[in-house]
Amino acid sequence: MVSHLDRKLWRDLRRIKGQALAVAMVMACGLTMMITTRSLIYSLESTRREYYETSRFADVFVNLKRAPNSVSEEAAEIPGVGAVQSSVAERVTLDIPGLNEPASGLALSFPDEGEPELNRLFLRTGRLFSPEGRGEVLISEPFADANQLGPGDSIVMLLNGKRQQLHVAGIVLSPEFVFESRPGVALPDHRTYGVFWMRRKELARAFDLDGAFNELALKLAPGTREAAVIAQLDRLLKPYGGRGGYGRADHPSHVRLSDEISVLRLLSIGFPIVFLTVGTFMTNAVLSRLLALQREQIAILKAFGFPNRQIMVHYLKFAIVMVAGGMAIGTVGCLILGRQMLSMYHRFFRFPVLEFRPEYQAFVLAIGVSVAAAILGVIHSVRTAARLPPAEAMRPAPPANYRPAWLERTGIGRFLSHTFRIAARNLQRKPGQALLTITGLALATGILIVPNCIRDGVDEVMDFQWDTIQRQTLSLGLDEPSSGKIGDELAHLPGVRAVEPVRAAFVRLSHDQRQRQLAIQGMPAVGLLNRVLGKDGHQIELPSEGLVVSSKLAEILGARVGDQLVVEVLEDKRPTFPVRLAGLADDFAGVTAYMDIHALNRLLDEGQVISGASLDIDAAYRDQFLTALKEIPHISWVAIKDSLRENFRQSTAANIGVLQSIYLSFALIVAFGVIYNNARISLAERARELATLRVIGFSRREVGGVLVTELVLLALAAVPLGLLLGTGFATGIIRSVNTETVRLPLVLTTNNYAFAVLVVVVASTISALVVLRKMNQLDLVGALKAPE
Repeated sequence: MVSHLDRKLWRDLRRIKGQALAVAMVMACGLTMMITTRSLIYSLESTRREYYETSRFADVFVNLKRAPNSVSEEAAEIPGVGAVQSSVAERVTLDIPGLNEPASGLALSFPDEGEPELNRLFLRTGRLFSPEGRGEVLISEPFADANQLGPGDSIVMLLNGKRQQLHVAGIVLSPEFVFESRPGVALPDHRTYGVFWMRRKELARAFDLDGAFNELALKLAPGTREAAVIAQLDRLLKPYGGRGGYGRADHPSHVRLSDEISVLRLLSIGFPIVFLTVGTFMTNAVLSRLLALQREQIAILKAFGFPNRQIMVHYLKFAIVMVAGGMAIGTVGCLILGRQMLSMYHRFFRFPVLEFRPEYQAFVLAIGVSVAAAILGVIHSVRTAARLPPAEAMRPAPPANYRPAWLERTGIGRFLSHTFRIAARNLQRKPGQALLTITGLALATGILIVPNCIRDGVDEVMDFQWDTIQRQTLSLGLDEPSSGKIGDELAHLPGVRAVEPVRAAFVRLSHDQRQRQLAIQGMPAVGLLNRVLGKDGHQIELPSEGLVVSSKLAEILGARVGDQLVVEVLEDKRPTFPVRLAGLADDFAGVTAYMDIHALNRLLDEGQVISGASLDIDAAYRDQFLTALKEIPHISWVAIKDSLRENFRQSTAANIGVLQSIYLSFALIVAFGVIYNNARISLAERARELATLRVIGFSRREVGGVLVTELVLLALAAVPLGLLLGTGFATGIIRSVNTETVRLPLVLTTNNYAFAVLVVVVASTISALVVLRKMNQLDLVGALKAPE
């Protein structure tokens, strides 16, 4: 049976349905973000865990030059090793029909009999290798999709300088390449880079690796110390050109997905806290002013015998109902938004099945947090009202002090209109209420800064990365470091205007017990095509002695300019030498170390050797150049800048653009909700005063001017504070999503601030028009009746 207080609750909610809906919508935004991001984290983590288990993804990995198969048996005897799988891995180039630039990829061996024990493939379409089939290949799904390849199609692959036509047997996925991109490149380009699997005998024979391997994967027994196994493995493989083992936590694909999950974790806290904080302020404003208007009703309820506890519960139900409305809207929004965002992740992360899995604990947490926030916002006002003695509550509230506002006392009051002075006095006599409103408006303004800051950061990355840093037309790599004479061969290809050599050396870089395995990029001291820039945008001249690293790498190593780093080369002669950290480079993807190419070659004691080059090509000769480039046998990969830029625009930038649009939509809802809520409450609270002004001769325009002036004064005070808060929000969020693989710069533009101000102005204008319309419908006689 519905109680009398519950009937009163629903009647009151119908009267304030506009304000209640505004609070519910703001709560819904915060709850949608919280549940969606936590559910995405759960979906990605649970899917990854299940995929790793079913595919027996390895725990330790190592690349090497060449070792006989018997060495893998020695690796299996290392204490703690549960399973070992050796394989052949080689970089290859391809000639894909319809693709004018050379494609490249990684060719991996597949057992001649049976299936791999570790890193098992998932067959999407087609079949695995036929028992007696030759010249067959399995293709990774991202590359097949980007190039519209399927089972039965043919591709031409350059295997150790020899062209070979291969038939596609099947399209597969691998746990090693959930995120698939060219080594050392943070962004995928599925059109020009893929992963391929061939029968082991065929691949090993093509690269003179019969009876040998150059890649090893290990599965560890439960409880085994990974570091101890890696140390023994490195000692075992050092004579065979081992490049240093690393665990799953450092696997490029795993790192990229883990970074994405870390970003989601931060977003699941940051945005919801802001939205729920705004919702708390709004709930407090609605309930506090409702309680003030219902003093007499509270007294009557107490006179009829309703205890304080029951009255408190009754008014707390207002907050709970608004939270319930926000939860209902947020749940629907989560299911819609979660599936949309998960489809974006499918462009980057490939699993056999990736479905949106709502995390039910997130629903419970969201309900608890939102209810707690709402109750916390109103509990003080409710307790104060419930404890008010009936006799005191029956009396009207004491009249406010209408003494001149401080602005009038400065001497300029005589120049102000009556409406302005009334508005100023009303704000001054209720400073706490005005402060709460200003805080809510400031938070709504600040939220608007963040999504546009993300958008501007993406634009800055595109301009900085592909116009300021990279001025080349394309970059290419060789299958093996070669004499600098190949640079002369490249310079004579059609349309080549400039060539800059590059020498990449795979190393382990250490400082104070911290280390990272990566490739040092040897470049000309003052590059014209591929430049190294510092924090302030100036070009860094690579010193003849010393190392320049990206700021993120220095942060990971805990190193500062002037510190000594230890460089352990993990190839060929494997020298180890100290080098001074000479400078920090500013970049937004991955971690990189740079040296002058002559200094690097001198330390490696290899003479003038290069492993790749950056080229500037005349656009008129582009097709002729690419055709000629396909005939050079030692090119292992080619990266065309325009293709990378367009790929970034269509994938990463597009995804970030969708997120920016979602956050911006929520921010707009919050801004409009806060401003509209405040205007409606102000009208309801001051209906008697406004009616009095109309009766004593003020026109509708003058009376409306009082409300509008209050709104303008509050907005003028809130907007500067909001812009300051927004700057803090943007700074905190951008810095918190600064990961090892991808980073965004903090870009705060005047257009961003102007947009936030414009939204507040538009929201204020629309809210004012709605309130003025309601005011014109005000029943003057009813509003002027004194409560009995």
